[in-house]
Amino acid sequence: MNTAGVPWANVQALRRRGVDAKLVVFNRYRLHPEADVDLRRPNGFVRAQLVQWRALARLLPRTDLFHFYFGLTLVPKVVQFPILRALRKPSVFHFLGSDIRGKTPAELAYGRRAGAQVVGSYDALRWVPDAEVIPPGVDLGRYEPAPPSERARLTVVHAPSSRRRKGTEHVVAACAALDVDLDVVEGLPHEEARRRYEAADIVVDQLNAGWYGVFAVEAMALGKPVVTFLHDEAVRQTEDAFGLRVPLVRATKETLAETLRPLVESPAERRRIGAESRAYVERVHDLDRVADRLLDLYARL
Repeated sequence: MNTAGVPWANVQALRRRGVDAKLVVFNRYRLHPEADVDLRRPNGFVRAQLVQWRALARLLPRTDLFHFYFGLTLVPKVVQFPILRALRKPSVFHFLGSDIRGKTPAELAYGRRAGAQVVGSYDALRWVPDAEVIPPGVDLGRYEPAPPSERARLTVVHAPSSRRRKGTEHVVAACAALDVDLDVVEGLPHEEARRRYEAADIVVDQLNAGWYGVFAVEAMALGKPVVTFLHDEAVRQTEDAFGLRVPLVRATKETLAETLRPLVESPAERRRIGAESRAYVERVHDLDRVADRLLDLYARL
């Protein structure tokens, strides 16, 4: 699955480094349909397995390393990894968030069958403590900063993949209390959604998960101040690892309106945090830096 566009972004970054990387998906994801090979896995267990085994047979002779995403493998995990080990093909399991959040160690034990495990944040180490942290990257050449405006009537953008998980009802209530326009972006192709992000003065990510996702990274790359709920320990670990302050504005469901108010009232504060956010993305989420981290991991397998 090309979840949040992360696998496709990584493939593009690796290609720029001279790696013959390809993204193979079972079916195209509507919001991020990019892929090199779409297996178009049919319904029905037997027919689907036939397609998957044929794909593995084609890929094995010409693939040096298999990088799996979102807890999915080409063929069932119980046979996927013995085959790769027998043929001395290294592998990586890359978790993207909702595939691990809330699951038990026993439910995620399959990840240790791969040569390495990857998560996108220090917050995610709560579920996969022995994973390597490689934050998701964005191609900064495609994100020209669009600083928040100084107009009197502001627009807050919120793009929930799930209204319940992201705390959308609290975002709606806070924006109503502050008399600002709220643009809820849902179900749009990525490029169309990004144009809506560019028009934002303030971005609200989520109020439940405890860390930020690709939406927030894209908003910060555009120079927007992002408000979200963050866990204290994950913030500390991130700042220690990368040597700079996490610039996201921290809020809870209960404090969202009062946290938004200074941003609503101060154009200078919106622009200051937006500029700091862009600088943070350049250090932590630049796709070329992500490629270097992936290649370093691959070299150790």
